Amino acid sequence: MPEVNLNDPVDVLIIGAGASGAAIAWSLADTRMRIVCLEQGDWIKPSEYPTNGADWEIQQHGPFNIDPNKRGRDTDYPINNSESPISVVNFNGVGGGTILYAAHFPRLHPSDFKVKSLDGVADDWPISYDTLDPYFTQNDRMMGVSGLAGDPMYPPKQPPLPPIPMGRVGERLASGYNKLGWHWWPSDSAIISRPYQGRDKCLNLGPCMSGCSQGGKSSTDITYWPEAIRAGVELRTRCRVREITLGKNGLADGVIYYDEDGQECHQKAEVVVMACNGVGTPRILLNSKSSQFPDGLANNSGMLGKNLMFHPVASSQGVFEENLGSHKGPQGCCILSKEFYETDLSRGFVRGYNMQITRGTGPFTTALHGYATGRIPWGADHHKAFQKHFDHVASIGILCEDLPELHNTVTLDPERVDSDGIPAAKINYTLSENSRKMLKHGIERAEEVLYAAGASEVASTDLVQMAGWHLLGTARMGTDPDTSVVNPWGRSHDVKNLFIVDGSIFVTGGGLNPTSTIQALALYIADTMKKNLANLFD
Repeated sequence: MPEVNLNDPVDVLIIGAGASGAAIAWSLADTRMRIVCLEQGDWIKPSEYPTNGADWEIQQHGPFNIDPNKRGRDTDYPINNSESPISVVNFNGVGGGTILYAAHFPRLHPSDFKVKSLDGVADDWPISYDTLDPYFTQNDRMMGVSGLAGDPMYPPKQPPLPPIPMGRVGERLASGYNKLGWHWWPSDSAIISRPYQGRDKCLNLGPCMSGCSQGGKSSTDITYWPEAIRAGVELRTRCRVREITLGKNGLADGVIYYDEDGQECHQKAEVVVMACNGVGTPRILLNSKSSQFPDGLANNSGMLGKNLMFHPVASSQGVFEENLGSHKGPQGCCILSKEFYETDLSRGFVRGYNMQITRGTGPFTTALHGYATGRIPWGADHHKAFQKHFDHVASIGILCEDLPELHNTVTLDPERVDSDGIPAAKINYTLSENSRKMLKHGIERAEEVLYAAGASEVASTDLVQMAGWHLLGTARMGTDPDTSVVNPWGRSHDVKNLFIVDGSIFVTGGGLNPTSTIQALALYIADTMKKNLANLFD
């Protein structure tokens, strides 16, 4: 492939190097087109992860904080969460949110694609689980997913690697589910349980959510990107996109971005692909105004930035007499329960939730959280209370389906800007009554499980504020241009050479972690693009 000079026109320009941007870059690379990806963050060296130092927990509250407003790197952009009970959390860099995610890796269920037909709420997707099934399998293989076949809550699937060991936490809580006769299963995890494709297996260090220096956690900087780059894709870091530009023909013709020196650049392109998550994508598109699109690019429907879906999260933690070694092992990957995932109207709400069993935290976080909640006092009884909790806890996260509502939005903040002067994102979000009922029901069931498993005491959090990892629905797909932003294969209804591949195209959110489905969608869209190269803009 001939060398591409900086800012010469390229065939495909991808914005964002996270979960979806990496997947589509890898898939399109076999076309031999000239592909460039712009990422506003950096490569993160494994040697720089907090797990290499004794102060790794302190760094989770600073430079590796999940909250971009607290992390405050110059590669981050501020997010105004003042009108939302849930705060957006993310990471900007090669790998995106997969750098700091827990790697809990379930797929959406078949029912999640047809909630209107099944339950009379929200909308059906224009595609099905079966459409994405081969891409789920492809992505599992590329990422390196560990799990156990046979889960009765899914159609047949076979993860490429055996499951992550449950550990004493998983065994203890599984006994509680067994007593109650409720579903549980080892979780699919984007963490390798044995050496795989040149990477060594998980060492059970524990702090997955501050980056994995071992390389056992499957972030896209070490899975998709090396292969995509070897295939000829160019990845430029510290390139912050301000807006997408339009040509006289009404098609996108490139982007304006700032390079690492703050210089304004114009990268021309034949095709533009957005892969910036459900906040970053509408932020750029809303900022790409023109006489043709005064309300933001590709927004003739008025749906851009609308229908923001998080996954409201509640949490219950049990204290056990037995030492569970709970600070060891992948914190967010153990077992899960789908007992209350599908709709049962006798519960008082529609749709359902995933119960995600999580391990404990390290000593610093245990003490800090315990002090904040009053469970580990400061003073004479501190050490006694600390010993009672450290390595003796197990938690159940209640991750609820969040139905799309027009008033939940991402807009441009009228005052705040990032370090390059681009408007920040502003979140307006209200927790629905359906979600409140679901959270309450979930906490009651989680406490029931914990006591059945032998917990001596249980404490619950009704709504976790710092839980806005899953940013969905703000540029939804559909067949009707009046009610959706992109068509069933991710192409803008309004701008025929603009594609969106991240979580913003979700029609409904399901009740579980979305990364597996986001990447399957990106692979499906890439495959559909390749099949339609001859008439891509028709």
